[in-house]
Amino acid sequence: MFARQTFRCAQPLRQSFRKYSAEAAPKKSSLTPVYVSVGLAGLGAGIYRYSTGSVAEPKDRPKVFNGEEWVDLKLAGVEDLSGNTKKLRFEFENKEAVSGLSVASALLTKFKPEGAEKPIIRPYTPTSDEDTPGYLELVIKAYPNGPMSEHIHSLNVDQRLSMKGPIPKYPWEANKHNHICLIAGGTGITPMYQLARQIFKNPEDRTKVTLVFGNVTEKDILLKKELEELENTYPQRFRAFYVLDNPPKEWTGGKGFISKDLLKTVLPEPKEENIKLFVCGPPGLYKAISGTKNSPKDQGELSGILKELGYNKDQVFKF
Repeated sequence: MFARQTFRCAQPLRQSFRKYSAEAAPKKSSLTPVYVSVGLAGLGAGIYRYSTGSVAEPKDRPKVFNGEEWVDLKLAGVEDLSGNTKKLRFEFENKEAVSGLSVASALLTKFKPEGAEKPIIRPYTPTSDEDTPGYLELVIKAYPNGPMSEHIHSLNVDQRLSMKGPIPKYPWEANKHNHICLIAGGTGITPMYQLARQIFKNPEDRTKVTLVFGNVTEKDILLKKELEELENTYPQRFRAFYVLDNPPKEWTGGKGFISKDLLKTVLPEPKEENIKLFVCGPPGLYKAISGTKNSPKDQGELSGILKELGYNKDQVFKF
């Protein structure tokens, strides 16, 4: 989808453009978030509840990753999300430990194919909450001839995968920006979801969030339930726009590719104060939307649709 050099303009978007309400959402009480496990297809799904019970704060729990050492984590469960995408749960040796990841950050994964001279190393962003003890979850899409994604998909329960982190991406603190915009394609949604989840779990963070998420088909929309829950819970502060290259007949969202017209309509104007736009997805998305980054430490120049719309380099971050 995104491998082409140009993006076809999206057809008129029929989904509603809700304006953000000036009314603040009710503040959450200062209760402790507790993760409750619910069985789902042999893996566990989880929801956060608030409890007055005494639970160790994440900062007081042991950390699995220290930024230096590789850790071999055991695969505890697998859930098929689509024909080529899986959610994999890797458990920690210490069930009371948390990952030690910060927001926004990623993990490196490593394995050495038989007969290869060097190991394969690829970064992934966990989709589970950083403060959840005992395990982490990765959502991985298998790409043809993608050595790491195919290897991870081939793993059986109780086999292990080497990981190291955290790999810092964009350090977040509450209310760092007034409004952020997440422009994602495919599995590029994972760091976006990590950032949005951190914002909305913090009752002191009032940041507004707009998501534009492009995929090929409806079944390719990863984390759709989690995103819909955010939108339903925080309608004054979170809105999401979905674009499909091959939508079903009943689809009422965007059609085609993420276009200049769509972004001009749903994003805040460049002149608005203290905004930040984040981009993550396949190479074609970067090329069309923002231009590519030169390296993990060099964001490169801003180009593409966002430059045409008048945004500057400091307003954009490329994951």
